[in-house]
Order: sequence, then structure tokens, then C-alpha cells
Amino acid sequence: MKHITMSRPVFYLCLFCSFFFFLAHTTPCYSEEKNEQAFDSVEERRIYSLMQEERNKLSTEKKDLLLREKELKTLETSVDKKIAEIDNKLEELKSLQKRIEALLAEKSKEETKRIKDLSAIYEKMAPTKAALAMTGMDPNLATEILGNMKPKSAAKVMDMLDKNKTTQLSTTFTTIQIE
Repeated sequence: MKHITMSRPVFYLCLFCSFFFFLAHTTPCYSEEKNEQAFDSVEERRIYSLMQEERNKLSTEKKDLLLREKELKTLETSVDKKIAEIDNKLEELKSLQKRIEALLAEKSKEETKRIKDLSAIYEKMAPTKAALAMTGMDPNLATEILGNMKPKSAAKVMDMLDKNKTTQLSTTFTTIQIE
């Protein structure tokens, strides 16, 4: 076995460091001293215990608040997602509405064209045959056909209709309808 020799300054330095290491690990920290302290009176002990209870309550309330905050953030995220979904659905509905409006406009345009073509056909027919065909027809359609005919031809057809049908078509023709 070899013997280690040290110079005196190194020895004292090692001894000094060992002493501080020993002190650091054997002395209680401040919070341990606080818990183990002796109270001078019963009132101090009671106040200290009340303070500890309040600290515990505050700690519990803080945990509850943090939990509620997390729940609120989760709910907020959920609400934001639902709002985004609603916005998307609204955009889809607006798109569908525009498409339906375009189709209705196209349908109306096509109906108007067909009524004009039908009016031209009725205008070329003999007034008696045209009047006979209009007798069983929907009054709105009959008035549109008559309205697109030349006044002279429409008058000849109306002259051939019976009195009740003429009155009905005249009333329908003069009534403004809003679609």
C-alpha cells in the first residue's frame, strides 16, 4: 500500500472543504426550521395553523381555477370549431341559393320564350279553334298567351270565348301578380 503525502496547505484546504460539506448536509433548511419551530403561546400556534389552512385552501382553489381554465379553453376550441362548421355550411347554402336563383331565372326565361312561341301558334290558328283550346286552359297561361298576341288577333279569340271565360281572363289579365 502506498502512502499519500500532502503538503500542509492542500491538507488544510481539504479539511476546510470537508467541514463545509458536512455543515451543508447536516443543518436543516429554513422551511424545516419553520415547521419545527416552537411557539411562544397557544395563540401563535392557532394563528399559524389557521394560516396553514388558508394556504392549503388557496392552493386547492388555484388548482381548481387552473382546471376550469383548461376546461374553458377546451370549450372555446370546441365552439370555434362549431362556428367554423356553421360558416362553411352557410357558405354552401349561399352557393346553393345562387345556383337555385340562376336555375329559376333560366327556367323563367325558357318559359317566357315558350309562351311567346305558343302565342305565335295561337295567333296563326283560326279564332274559333284557339278559343276552344283556351276554354279548358289555366287562366294565367291563357292570359299570358293572349298578352303576347297582337291585339287584333287576341280580340278575335276573346270574341269567340263564352262570356264567363272572357270575364275571367280579363280579370286575370288586369291583376298584377308578384312572384
